[in-house]
Amino acid sequence: MGYIGNFPASTQTVDLKWQPIKTAGFTAVAGEGYWCNTTSAAFTVTLPASANVGDTISFVDYARQWGTNNLTINQNSLNFQGNSSPNPVYDVAGQSVTIVYSGATQGWIPSVDDDVTLETPQIYTADFLVIAGGGGGGRESFSSGVGGGGGAGGYRNSYSTESSGGGGSSETSLSLTPGETYTITVGAGGAIYGSGTGAQGGDGNNSLISGSDITTITSIGGGGGGGGASSNGDGRNGGAGGGAGGNYTVGTGTANQGYNGGNGTMGGGNAGGGGGGAGAIGGTGASANGGAGGNGLASSITGSSVTRGGGGGGSQSGSGTPGSGGTGGGGTGAYALTTAATSGTANTGGGGGGVYNDNGTSGTGTTGGSGIVILRMPDANYSGTTTGSPTVTTGVGGTDTVLVFTGSGSYTA
Repeated sequence: MGYIGNFPASTQTVDLKWQPIKTAGFTAVAGEGYWCNTTSAAFTVTLPASANVGDTISFVDYARQWGTNNLTINQNSLNFQGNSSPNPVYDVAGQSVTIVYSGATQGWIPSVDDDVTLETPQIYTADFLVIAGGGGGGRESFSSGVGGGGGAGGYRNSYSTESSGGGGSSETSLSLTPGETYTITVGAGGAIYGSGTGAQGGDGNNSLISGSDITTITSIGGGGGGGGASSNGDGRNGGAGGGAGGNYTVGTGTANQGYNGGNGTMGGGNAGGGGGGAGAIGGTGASANGGAGGNGLASSITGSSVTRGGGGGGSQSGSGTPGSGGTGGGGTGAYALTTAATSGTANTGGGGGGVYNDNGTSGTGTTGGSGIVILRMPDANYSGTTTGSPTVTTGVGGTDTVLVFTGSGSYTA
């Protein structure tokens, strides 16, 4: 930084009275300049409680330490760059700032080239829809066995008054801070069943929005569907629970994310239970009819209504019908040895359909559908800084920008 005489170049338009070096917090006075030495610790300067138009104060990083130990300015009830909060923080080594009082509306305004950026960024709100990966369908390897449908991925929503999964209410919108980066994780669907007799479907993976200044939004992966053997017949717990693979225990859903899976039956026609959905419990398998997957929920966060988070249908072994997938991407259960089950639909968090007998045509394992993360914010606040290549649509509803992440990435507010 250049100097003229005894003063920094940034202060040449005013006649400031420079004070002894400051090493701790103090209250500034108009018409004075301050060398601020934060070598020992960061500290706060309090501005005058009242000011007149044209009042000028200057601060200089005496030891080039502001990058390590910041200098914070307490506005003391007066606006700074038009805002009443937050307090400005200077954190660049060697920085200097000269501020001039402009009046009540804009208040103090920095006049130095390296400090004219907005030092009081305003937090703004963004709505979210976070859906985890759905659970995979379970299966039984014997011709008399059945598999339960996979549960849908956990479903959390803050948009408008729309519900979250499992009967939960709409959540509170996120508060985003300009300059902060928020990490987006989109969970994969649960893998196909493992080896052995009566294998459970794999659980879906969690989806998240995380950042240093927010409570992480985590949606839990859907529970895998139960197999048809006593050791693996239970549906797995998850965002929504997996359906039971016969007369076993259903998987339970997570509060405010998804519902339980459905019961299955053995004897007199074997049928697997449907996986739980975001919007409904999985159907019961009975009389050789596989249980239907629980239905998902519709959201208009993108500007049009789309249903996601359906559970997978249970399989059946005889002359009945396989369980249908729940609305919102749930896969269909297998029909005896002739019709294969289907996987959950990608980016819906739908559960995979239950599998009947892996020795026949219907034995192909099913995966859960991958999840999705959606953010919606005012056009005026959207920064344009993302990673992971989300689909970005501006002007939604005439006012908003919508980011749709079908894979992991980030957004810098």
